[in-house]
Amino acid sequence: MSKRNLQDIKGVIPAMMTCFDEQGRFDESRQRDLTRFLLTKKVDGLYLTGSTGETFLMTGEERKRVVEVVLDEVGGRIPVIVHVGDIGTDKSIELARHAYECGADAISSVPPFYFKFSSDEIVGYYQDISESVPLPMIVYNIALAGLVDFSTIKRLAKIENVKGIKYTATSHHEILRIKEEIGKDFMVYSGCDEMAMSGMAYGSDGIIGSFYNVIPELFLQIVAAEKNNDIKQAKILQTSADAIIFFVLEHSFFASMKKMLAWAGHDAGYSRRPFAPLTAEDEVQLREGLLAIKDKYQISGVEVLDNL
Repeated sequence: MSKRNLQDIKGVIPAMMTCFDEQGRFDESRQRDLTRFLLTKKVDGLYLTGSTGETFLMTGEERKRVVEVVLDEVGGRIPVIVHVGDIGTDKSIELARHAYECGADAISSVPPFYFKFSSDEIVGYYQDISESVPLPMIVYNIALAGLVDFSTIKRLAKIENVKGIKYTATSHHEILRIKEEIGKDFMVYSGCDEMAMSGMAYGSDGIIGSFYNVIPELFLQIVAAEKNNDIKQAKILQTSADAIIFFVLEHSFFASMKKMLAWAGHDAGYSRRPFAPLTAEDEVQLREGLLAIKDKYQISGVEVLDNL
């Protein structure tokens, strides 16, 4: 059982990728290597089996195994948040109980999706999961699963174990509103990588995102600059990071990030179908484009770029 308080979980938290081999099977060795890589970068925590982890392409047993492997490799050195969202409350409760038994520090979940659920049903979903384990719950607000409106967020915050929100939306004024109307102890994690600077400026306690797997150095520097009230430097760093993000998003997203890590000597494997692998031509374009961005923005000290 974790002894960490959610209020202590702040900073840069990669939404960790899941490593698969060429046949699409979970690859424990690669997952451990990715975990070690992120630990060496001194990230502030890890967020497992979320969207970036391709979670809805996995079985429940595979998701559990990812949690077991990463928590074992981390060994309590940094906090670990486990996303337990699934289609069906019972499935999510099973994953939440497993995360608790493995020693996770917090759980998180997207709202129930696919069907059009009412606000009462969404609140009931989080109530049921939160009551199943003595861990803080972080609501995951993301357009892919359906954004939760502000009135529902306020209702969710009244559930005893709901202690925060992963806010993956561009309306950052709502982060400020959450802090003002719900309370400063209700944790907010900004989830838009391309708006990390904005999220921190509007009062988020940390940032959780995909690109922190591959260019964590830039985001650690953005958070440090924000803490030092060096907005000019934070803007320079965010602009550099955004150039990388927008370029990579022109290609196969997961495959590109995993290829970037492989070029740096950290083979994160492959993505699961129906996600497509990179072609040889894609790889050339990706490398050349990243080198051009590195030169244009004079980026240094970022391992995946330094090893292109």
